[in-house]
Amino acid sequence: MPSTHARLAGVSVHLPETVRSAAETERLVAAASGGFRPPPGLVHRLTGVERLHVMPDDWQASDLAAAAARKLLAGTGTDPEGIDLLIFAAASQDMIEPATSHIVADHLGLGCPVFDVKNACNSVLNALETAHALIAQGSYHRILIACGESPSRAVRWSVPDLRTYLASIPGYTLSDAGAALLLEASAEPGVLGHGFTADSRSWSVGTLASGGSAHPRGDEHTYFRLDGVGLRRAFERLGPGILDETLQRLGVAWRDMAAVCVHQVSKPYLDELTRRFGLPPEKIAVTVTEHGNAASASLPLQLVRAQESGRAGPGDLVGLVGLAGGISMGLSVIRL
Repeated sequence: MPSTHARLAGVSVHLPETVRSAAETERLVAAASGGFRPPPGLVHRLTGVERLHVMPDDWQASDLAAAAARKLLAGTGTDPEGIDLLIFAAASQDMIEPATSHIVADHLGLGCPVFDVKNACNSVLNALETAHALIAQGSYHRILIACGESPSRAVRWSVPDLRTYLASIPGYTLSDAGAALLLEASAEPGVLGHGFTADSRSWSVGTLASGGSAHPRGDEHTYFRLDGVGLRRAFERLGPGILDETLQRLGVAWRDMAAVCVHQVSKPYLDELTRRFGLPPEKIAVTVTEHGNAASASLPLQLVRAQESGRAGPGDLVGLVGLAGGISMGLSVIRL
């Protein structure tokens, strides 16, 4: 066991004030699509998503991350000069170059080292694992993880037919959000440990292809595309093995936890995963219906909701279950 441990000193989220309902999404698609009219209520029936958050037109992913980080620093009474490292963790980014962490640091007036961690909807969870390891080895004392998810910019509005609309529905559930977590060195373990696995053969089931070397330009590649059936099958192949192994290695069980946070793509899929993986439904804070799929900000959002409701507090164990395109799965266990 390392002589230096890490504890979660705080977590905050920022949700944009503008809220868009599923019905409003359908009206916007109809207005942009000429003759095509979306079947009324289909998005809600298939996903359970009732509404989501949309950031201002002049905001970027870095603005969402900075807003959440400011709230966290103020709430914990942390002097920005005391931050040793900033990690920006998100599926979204402001631009290809430079790393978005530099832009967030500029927003916050930080002068510390920075870098990005990117792994689709597991970005925050992988940043948590990275920060934990860096603190445990003594490289840093206080690390700020900042997340800004801006997937509303990848929504297809002009839809020619029902087939295209059905393929675009995952994009209509994606919500903008910011999140921030503060990790500090401690004498006692707060972050107990992690476990991750991946099946990278399934990387093509969900893509946002624009901006890289494969598709540097072209409007068609700027829309999020997801093969929902393929994603479900990929996670079925992975199964709950990594979750069970991590719990056993850390000597804890789901029953020991005050709250279990699970990345939420849709309400039906959350229910299916809960049954299949043996998760305790009474300990899961459902956020996808009211806030949409907030990508890697989803887990911090659920943790904040669990704390606000009194479900989880100081000394309690919580589990963070990550599911992401690529595909990957992971679990982090934390004592608050």
